[in-house]
Order: sequence, then C-alpha cells, then structure tokens
Amino acid sequence: PSGLTIGHAGIDGTLQGGRPGRGRKGEHARNDTLEPMRIAFIAGEYPPLQGGLGDFTRELARASALAGHAPTVITRTATGAPARETELGVTVQRIVEGWGWATAGAIGRYAEGAPADVFNLQFQAAAYGMHPAIHLLPRLLQRHAPVVVTFHDLRVPYLFPKAGPLRWRAMLTLARSAAGVIVTNPEDAATLRAAGLTRVREIPIGSNITPAALAGFDPAAWRAARGIPATTALIGYFGFLNESKGGETLLRALAALRGQARDVGLLLIGGQTGASDATNVAYARAIEDLAAGLNVSAQVFRTGFVDDRGVSEAFAACVGLALPYRDGVSLRRGTLMAAFAHGAPIVTTTPRQAIAGLEDGATFLLVPPDDAPALAAAIARLLDDGGLRATLRAGSLRASGRFAWPSIAAETTTFFQACGAKG
Repeated sequence: PSGLTIGHAGIDGTLQGGRPGRGRKGEHARNDTLEPMRIAFIAGEYPPLQGGLGDFTRELARASALAGHAPTVITRTATGAPARETELGVTVQRIVEGWGWATAGAIGRYAEGAPADVFNLQFQAAAYGMHPAIHLLPRLLQRHAPVVVTFHDLRVPYLFPKAGPLRWRAMLTLARSAAGVIVTNPEDAATLRAAGLTRVREIPIGSNITPAALAGFDPAAWRAARGIPATTALIGYFGFLNESKGGETLLRALAALRGQARDVGLLLIGGQTGASDATNVAYARAIEDLAAGLNVSAQVFRTGFVDDRGVSEAFAACVGLALPYRDGVSLRRGTLMAAFAHGAPIVTTTPRQAIAGLEDGATFLLVPPDDAPALAAAIARLLDDGGLRATLRAGSLRASGRFAWPSIAAETTTFFQACGAKG
C-alpha cells in the first residue's frame, strides 16, 4: 500500500462559530472589530520543552500576533533557551524556575511591571507538575486584568494522598475565579456547565504541526536509513504515550495482525514522554515490556523527537495512523488535528459524544476503546482497501479545514473581549 498524501488544508478554513481565517505567509487574519490587545499567555511548558500545551500556546500566540495583537508568553525556564526572546511577533518571558508555591508571586511581580489587557492561563495539570499553586493565579492577577482559563483537559491536580473530591473542587475553584473559561471539546463544556459555570466557550484546537512540502522525498530511502524492511506496511502512531491513549490496545492489535501473517509494523512518531508528565516515562517502560511479551518488539520502530518536516516525512511513510484513545476521539487532541492536517487515513475510537460533521467511514474509521480485535480488523481494512484509504484522506483534509489557527485566534480574542478585556 502507498503512503500518505501530504496536504495543506486548513489555510482558509472557518472554525465553527468563528470567522474565516487567512494564511500566515504575509496575510494577516485581522479581526477589525477588536482593538489590539496586550495578551499575556501563561503556559506550563513552551518550546523547546516538548508538550502539546506549549505547542498550542505558540501557535495561538503567533496567530494572535498576525491579527495585530501584542502577545507575551510567560513560562518556565528551559536549558539552552534565553530568558527573553521575541519571534514572529511573540515575546517569550521564561521567568519561572518551577511550578510551586512561589509561582504565583513570581508572575504577580512580573505583572506589576508589564501591564496586560488580559491574562490567558493555559491549563493542564500535568504541565504544572500536578501542583495546585497555579490555581491561585486568577485571584492574584484579576486586579491587573481579566483572567481567562483555557482547560486543555479536566484532569485534576495532586493535592495530597487521599484528597479525593478536593481535587475536583480545586478545579472548580480555578474555573469559578476566572473571568471566563475556554474548553476544547463539547464533553468538557458540558461538565463545567453542569457544575454551574455560565461563561464557558468551546473553541477546538488546531494542528501544532505545519505539514511540510515533501518534493523529492524518497520513502524507500527513508525506510532503509532506519532499518525498516521495504515490504513492511507501517501503521503510524503520533504523540506521547500515556494511559489515556491506548498504547496497550495498539500493541495487542499489532500482535493480532502479525498472527494473521501480515507484514505490519508500528511506527511511533515523535518524542514518547515529553517534558512535563513524569507518568509518561513509567508508561513508556510498561509499553516496552508489553511489546517484548507479545513478541512484537522488532516490529515497533521509533523516530524520536523530530521537527515538523520530520513528522511529515514519517506520516508519508505510513499507510495510515492508529489513534486508539481510551476516552474516545475528541477535538481536544492535537495528535488528531495533526493527522487531519496531513490528510492521514485514521483509525480511532468512538467518541463519548458525536462530533458534528465528522463521520465514521468518511472522516475516520471508529472502533470501541480498549478493543484490540476491533482495532486490528479496522487496520486490516485500511491495509486491504485503497479506495477506503483515499476516502479517508479526503475526509481528513476536509476536517482540517475547520480548525485553522487564524479562525481559532479570532474566536479566542473575541471571547477575551466578552470577558472584559479592553485594548
């Protein structure tokens, strides 16, 4: 079977409920109804640190700059990265040594000397080391400017052993102390609204990976350089491995396919643990042990951390992608958005709530979570049916057009204004 077709959809797409976007290369996606704002993004991680929250923040900040705003990212230090830098209109201030009880004070002191029109806290508990101190920020910063919290997920922080319900209360305290909250998917929006939150805006994410033009790319040479047999059909998996992403199910499906005498391999694309979530390291070891136990270690290949072009090359070497999220496919998944942007045929898991406009058999193939036989059967369909792969490639590219960064930035800054931000 042939590899993926690299696409560039999404440049002029429209976010549901948002405004039409325009491309980055020399075209400003300006929202003329808004005065320029000084936006202070607070991010638990930021490149060169690996992590989806940091990549998301970078893309959103860059799109905001193109729209005429003045974004600053406040984040933690990183080895080899300058304390302050400006790139593509985004100023990055690496002023936090670590996320702990001193965090709020450090950011508060920074805010005293660097006025902002709005603070946007990009929240995911793992990005802040599961420490609860970050929950204090909205109350501390609200005297300077409105604080809007973007929840990348609703994973609760660690407080102390047997904290139980207090962890969820800490999340609600963070949400209720903000001027408004943004979520990335309808499931999280429903959860927060059920808890009594009223100023909740659902804004899906975009792809953190910009597809590369691969003129002259030679998949055979790429494979040979990595010791991947020319006859092996590669199924790709993109992103960090952790408990929520179904790595065990994927390995068991691979073993089932190998048991059918299919020459199939699994390509793990990108870094496998990231910079923030320590549980990813232990999980990666568990996955290695499981692969050995299933006798498929020799059929699991890894790219390691690669840049955008490296991701695009790896996607192009694969027949399709398997993303067996244990909690079902969701619009909060940056790995899904990257697969869409590359026009990948995708096998993934049934969402907890139907996603309007994304259909089984047209956008992706859906299987139940934690069901290795069903996953193996869907991958086999992908391997055997070139017409199906073509249909799913087209479906991926159509889906990508809904999630363009200029539109996401416009929707986000409009919500900032609704929450009291003034330019």
